[in-house]
Amino acid sequence: MNRVYVCSCFGITETQVREHAAAGACTPRQIASASKAGTDCGSCVRRIQSLLGRGGCPRRELLDQGAPALAELDVPASAAPPALRKAA
Repeated sequence: MNRVYVCSCFGITETQVREHAAAGACTPRQIASASKAGTDCGSCVRRIQSLLGRGGCPRRELLDQGAPALAELDVPASAAPPALRKAA
C-alpha cells in the first residue's frame, strides 16, 4: 500500500487526516488534538492546512450555517448560545 505521510514525527498519513476531517476536525489544531500531527516539529502544519483547504472538512457548511460541526456539541437550539441559534 502506498502511504503518503503528512506527519513524520507521529506517522500520520493523508488518509488519517482526511478521516479526522470527515469526523469533524476542521482546523489544524483539531487535527492535532485528534492525532498529535503538528504538535512536535510543526513542519506538517502547512500540509494539514492544505488538505483541509481542499474540501477536507465536509462539515464546514454546517459551521457556515451556525450549526455545531461535532456530534458531541449537538445541543437543543434552546440551549445553544444566541449567536449559534438559527434565525426564525
